[in-house]
Amino acid sequence: MPRRLRVVTLGCSKNTVDTEHLLAQLPPDAFCIVDGDEPVDVLLVNTCGFIGDAKEESIAAILEAVEAKKRGEAGTVAVFGCLSQRYRAELPAEIPEVDAWFGARDLGEVLRWLGVCPAPFVTRRIAEAKGYAYLKISEGCDRRCSYCAIPFIRGTHRSVPMEELVAEAELLASRGVRELILIAQDTTWYGLDRYGRRALAELLERLSAVEGIEWLRIHYSYPADFPEDVLTMMARNPKVCKYLDIPLQHISDGVLDRMHRHIDGARTRALIARLREVVPGVVLRTTMIVGHPGETPEAFEELLDFVREARFERLGAFMYSEEEGTWGAAHLPDEVPAELKQERLDRLMELQREISLSCNRSRIGTEVQVLVDEVLDGAAVCRSEFESPEVDGEILVRELSPDVRVGDMIRVRIVDAEDYDLIGRQVLD
Repeated sequence: MPRRLRVVTLGCSKNTVDTEHLLAQLPPDAFCIVDGDEPVDVLLVNTCGFIGDAKEESIAAILEAVEAKKRGEAGTVAVFGCLSQRYRAELPAEIPEVDAWFGARDLGEVLRWLGVCPAPFVTRRIAEAKGYAYLKISEGCDRRCSYCAIPFIRGTHRSVPMEELVAEAELLASRGVRELILIAQDTTWYGLDRYGRRALAELLERLSAVEGIEWLRIHYSYPADFPEDVLTMMARNPKVCKYLDIPLQHISDGVLDRMHRHIDGARTRALIARLREVVPGVVLRTTMIVGHPGETPEAFEELLDFVREARFERLGAFMYSEEEGTWGAAHLPDEVPAELKQERLDRLMELQREISLSCNRSRIGTEVQVLVDEVLDGAAVCRSEFESPEVDGEILVRELSPDVRVGDMIRVRIVDAEDYDLIGRQVLD
């Protein structure tokens, strides 16, 4: 009988892709993939170790897996991913009930532990029908931001060969995927290690030729030295969404310098202006960190002023947390009190709520093409090219043709707006 196996995946979309790559290589005559909570022979936990909350969630999931093993609901338990990569020396002694530990770069070793020979070309197992999928174009990072542990967890930057990415895109398109979301620690760095040049624009061109793929969305773009040819591609290629995820983290020169971001406030403002000039109508998503060491009251007020000025359509924010092993943890005392960090976060997100509502209201009366993510009770949860799944607001369409399915692309008129979500009505021919 095939062994019953389940993977609990935590953390970011890059971990989701890793899990899908792993599951696709398990022979169906040897393994039965279980997505529910029923007993299994093998329970794998794909962990996140990026920040404190993620680490706590991963530890809780590992302990729950161990308890399932004690109850007889799991035969063996193995852990892989970022947390076990980061704390490989400590975790086995702390949680000896786990049968095997692997790092974030050990998918091949996990497969060998399962008795499977890793395939030279990685395929994907999509657990449920969706119109979108993440495409991880590179692994690791050569940047050395002072607060970030990713480089020593995931290693240096390594681009996936373009031919493999095109083949993976063709596979995903054959399974009904209409939108590819390009992810990496820094998508703008793609190709430099493999081709001796930054090749994201070329990759976008080749992916846009894949039949069935309608949207290409760029996430996790580093702002310093942003490649001009990517902007040109976004402006002229209708399949490249006029949407960019570009984490800026701050605007104060002093804070950016302490973050080791290799960009200052003036160049950041110039980049935002250039993005909006070359790609009219582009929607920008960014993230900010509040409470970083050296963030004075004046620096935080400068950040608020910048957000008012830039009017980002999408913005998320985090409170700084000291991560062991990083340059910042070793050299920058965490001097902003937790209560002040929370106050600053609340002020920033309240400002962004007002901006988001204003941007959403400006879209009332417009028509957009949307991708259907979910259908329920005659209504649909959808997104246009200006919304990314899981992190942005959605478009709720309450009046829907009965033949609409997940993964369909339909035309919608925006009729109402909330703080982050929109209300639409299907446009019928």
